[in-house]
Amino acid sequence: MLNKNPAWRYVLVIGMLLLALVYALPNLYPEDPALNISATRGGTVAEQTRSQLEQSFRAANIAAKSVVLEDGQIRARFNSTEDQLQAREIANQQLGANFVTALNLAPATPDWLSAIGATPMNLGLDLRGGVHFLLAVDMKAALDKNLNDLVQTFRADLREDKIRYRTVQADIGRGQVQVTFRSTEDLTAAEAALRKRDRELVFTTSSDNLTLLVGISEIRLKEIREYALEQNITIIRNRVNEIGVAEPLVQRQGADRIVVQLPGVQDTAQAKEILGATASLEFRLVDTEGDLGSALEGRVPPNSELYYSRDGRPVLLEKRIMLTGDHITGASSGYDEYSQPQVNIKLDAKGGTLLSAGTKNAIGRRMASVFIEYKPGTEIGADGNPVLVKQQEVINDATIQARLGRDFVITGINSPAEAQNLATLLRAGALIAPVQIIEERTIGPSLGKENIELGITAIQWGMAAVLLFMAVYYKAFGMVANIALVANLVLMVGMMSLIPGATLTLPGMAGIVLTVGMAVDANVLIFERIREELLEGRSVQQAIHHGYDRAFATIADSNITTLLVALVLFGIGTGPVKGFAVTLAIGILTSIFTAVVGTRLLVNLIWGGRRVQSLPI
Repeated sequence: MLNKNPAWRYVLVIGMLLLALVYALPNLYPEDPALNISATRGGTVAEQTRSQLEQSFRAANIAAKSVVLEDGQIRARFNSTEDQLQAREIANQQLGANFVTALNLAPATPDWLSAIGATPMNLGLDLRGGVHFLLAVDMKAALDKNLNDLVQTFRADLREDKIRYRTVQADIGRGQVQVTFRSTEDLTAAEAALRKRDRELVFTTSSDNLTLLVGISEIRLKEIREYALEQNITIIRNRVNEIGVAEPLVQRQGADRIVVQLPGVQDTAQAKEILGATASLEFRLVDTEGDLGSALEGRVPPNSELYYSRDGRPVLLEKRIMLTGDHITGASSGYDEYSQPQVNIKLDAKGGTLLSAGTKNAIGRRMASVFIEYKPGTEIGADGNPVLVKQQEVINDATIQARLGRDFVITGINSPAEAQNLATLLRAGALIAPVQIIEERTIGPSLGKENIELGITAIQWGMAAVLLFMAVYYKAFGMVANIALVANLVLMVGMMSLIPGATLTLPGMAGIVLTVGMAVDANVLIFERIREELLEGRSVQQAIHHGYDRAFATIADSNITTLLVALVLFGIGTGPVKGFAVTLAIGILTSIFTAVVGTRLLVNLIWGGRRVQSLPI
């Protein structure tokens, strides 16, 4: 018999609606204004700290919903943003500089929903509030670093091949490495050996045939820029995770820009300090043969460089870098046997091998840890931003007692807070190239709340208009379409909450409003087709059957083309455009499902397989 629902249709529709409803429920629980207090700037998060903070809130008549210790952080929830801001002032006064206090919004999802992975939709910066940064990556510093690495590599390779050379130095201005020899035979042998090791380098010879000029090919330059950008994105994500920001957005923009959005965070100073920090380490041997007095007078040995420690003491170090911070995989602060702060370092396999080989014949010599940081200087660049200045200082220099491996410690640090800060930056990773914040925007939670309220109001008015039109024009069939429209909205919210990485933005809410209007298009096509079948003299059951079957091709064709446009917008668009494309694409899929499968289930259930003489359509 025509228009009978098979069992799979009941299972599919009811199962999809229940699943969507469960995962949409967390959105009914508003987020709480919260404080995230962590020890990434020094100090220790302990139960005693949490208890003291809770007592301070109570003494100041601040009604905290909860103050708990979670994942090594204190999370305090409040009823209003006013209590949140007042609590932050108290926390900063009580805890001091050893703790990071970040304003955030904490989800209030019940435990039973959290247990099954149900979470509210990720809200974009325009809805939730937070901070937006546009970072510029200093590609020149990345290229300069690559040239300096080539200098160290060439020296090691030439020594390994037993080829004598006079000097190996980087010409930063011309973007090349100059290797000078005593004879043309040595130059020819060196060029053959170096070309064999790396075929993407460009080799030329000076007019005197004693200097080999080594440049970097365009392919390699492009790889260096891409690597610097992608690695910086990864490292910045790690740093954001260190301060406990939920649903951060870190993505590239153009050839040398990185967009960072931290929803729920209002403290821009703390965020800027973490993002812009460029701390790195280099380990070099102390030059014990060079004359420090001559170096202070300007006569620095050719294979050495003059550095200063934090207390102003001059230190003469070899140019050869034994190890860089790129190989650090773990770092934690602690104390030595004299209760002095130290940083425990763990290296990757390659770093352990390099350090082991470098210290094999250096037992009894001193090794220095050089701390490198880039900070904005007084000079203004062509782009209107301050030029970053490289600052270097010796943290400590200690005698190598035994051959070092993948685990060692750094001592000579001034305070536990400094040790904790250094460990945090090294653990998150040293930036491949310095970054500079060239754009900064802060969106308050009140503005985000207003955007949400206006967006919901627009959706409600749009829904009301469509529901009224369908009920008046298509009567009982219009009510079926209205039920499908409500189900479509539940499915959209459920899918947005279920899909990892999907974020609802203000343009995304516009996409929902548009989808509400488009969702009934498929029902209009079906209902009009049923009317035509009835006018042609077909029976009620045949009209319903042919109406759904023959309208499907038109529905699929029109919606697939719109879906392709949404996919293109998502692929090439920026943040706001992507938000619109996500909700549009999801809305198209859910509207096809509710119109073709959902309404057919209801129509068949009410009128299918029965002796009906007419339809209320």
